[in-house]
Amino acid sequence: MKAIIPVAGAGTKLRPHTYTQPKALIPLAGKTILSILIDQLAEAGVQEFIFIIGYMGDKIQDFVREKYPHLQTHFVQQNERHGIGHAIWLTRDLIRHDEIIIVLGDSICEYDVKAVLENPESLLGVKRVDDPRDFGVAEINDDGQITRVVEKPQIPKSNMALVGIYKIRETGVMLECLEDNIRQNHTSYGEYNLTDALECMISRGAVLRSFKVLNWFDCGKKETLLESNATLLRKMGQSIAEDHQFENTIIVPPVSIAKGCDIANSIIGPNVAIGESVTITDSIIKDSIIGAFSDLKDIVLTRSLIGTDAGVRGESRSLNIGDNTEIDLGRR
Repeated sequence: MKAIIPVAGAGTKLRPHTYTQPKALIPLAGKTILSILIDQLAEAGVQEFIFIIGYMGDKIQDFVREKYPHLQTHFVQQNERHGIGHAIWLTRDLIRHDEIIIVLGDSICEYDVKAVLENPESLLGVKRVDDPRDFGVAEINDDGQITRVVEKPQIPKSNMALVGIYKIRETGVMLECLEDNIRQNHTSYGEYNLTDALECMISRGAVLRSFKVLNWFDCGKKETLLESNATLLRKMGQSIAEDHQFENTIIVPPVSIAKGCDIANSIIGPNVAIGESVTITDSIIKDSIIGAFSDLKDIVLTRSLIGTDAGVRGESRSLNIGDNTEIDLGRR
């Protein structure tokens, strides 16, 4: 079994953070989005990973090689972003004869990974949503077999959204469908979508079944990223590195605080994730994510996302601040 994780996207909805950091490396509940995905698969037995990189791909490579030196890894460059279908097609020489699992780089879900990997059939992860028009949608019969998939239908016939987890047994058929779509320039919304290739597989007799994920954490926008951070902190439990200094500080769980943090005269939490070597003084922070090496003083933050190596001074705000930023909110 090989795992494919596409992480070539620019993450435009999370700017300014993604100007200097790939979306997959944004901190979340004491980890990164990418490390959560890798850990899920590696703990279930996957040892070979293919990462499709593009935008700031060197940072993805450095992170994976440093944190996961024991894994067998490949990096495939997607220089021009033509969609997930195109991205998967670029891996064809690495996967042509293998069973694969594709996990999109922002699709954090709770599910029985081992059971999915051991299932002898092809499986697509699904979750019921209120408005499926922004997703790939699966139409499913009473036996759990997927009869049709459609990318962002304007009049959906199902409210079961594809969550971005695809365990494919008929890899050769999938590649044939992707190649046909690319050759014929068959696109949806200007991209070569994996959903179209899956529909092609169904038309050629491949059996795709659905499995329901327990939870699906949206990491695509600031607001939903903060909600996902809070939910994951509650589920994963509090984590505070031993290497820290807390002076006259109250911690309201759940929080995640990395090593080397110096916090004084502050209230931290609930639902706060803090990267390593952060300095916080005379501040109140809740429902927020603070990037590594940041320096915060005399600030009250709620529902805020602060990038790496940022400096913040002043009064209460809800902020969305990128890396290497200096902000002074003091009154003059």
